[in-house]
Amino acid sequence: MERIKLIVIEGPQGTGKTTLANYLRENIAGSNLYRLSGQKDKSKSGKTLSQNMYNALLDYLEKMQGIPMDLIFDRTFFTEEVYARLGYKEYSFSDVYNDLLNRFSKLNFDIYFICLYLEDTNLYIKRLARESHHNYQAFKLENSVNQQNTYLKMSEEIKNAYPNIKVLNLKMDDFNTAYEKINELFTIHN
Repeated sequence: MERIKLIVIEGPQGTGKTTLANYLRENIAGSNLYRLSGQKDKSKSGKTLSQNMYNALLDYLEKMQGIPMDLIFDRTFFTEEVYARLGYKEYSFSDVYNDLLNRFSKLNFDIYFICLYLEDTNLYIKRLARESHHNYQAFKLENSVNQQNTYLKMSEEIKNAYPNIKVLNLKMDDFNTAYEKINELFTIHN
């Protein structure tokens, strides 16, 4: 029997997280899609809020183990760690992040960490110009590239330290090419 999938999609704004998450939800039968936006408090009290929020999320995931429902997440606590590493927060989140990641890695799911990136970083300019939602961090190409590099570094750290988490760095310059890789990975037949 196939194990229940827990899929986390991460990456900078404009890489196509929403597009890919929607695609997976539409093509993996019996899946739920969750969109997390984190919280705005960049001060030190925000660290406690994030810690409590993401521990509650892991409590929920532990309760979902064994329920035949694949779970797809558009962002989780990984984003909080990236933003803290880049100095967007007034605190370090690494101690909490490491605890969350250890707990996350022990969940009884077939766990996938999908890190989206753009090889042609100028695509960020085009994609973010057409997005109408509120941006957490003011858009500058340099910020998006720094976020991308930090996410990619994080994905390598996860791959090296947690062999049970399947890590995929997925180039999103062309959605159709990305979908082909996703179809192969999750045995999706269109």
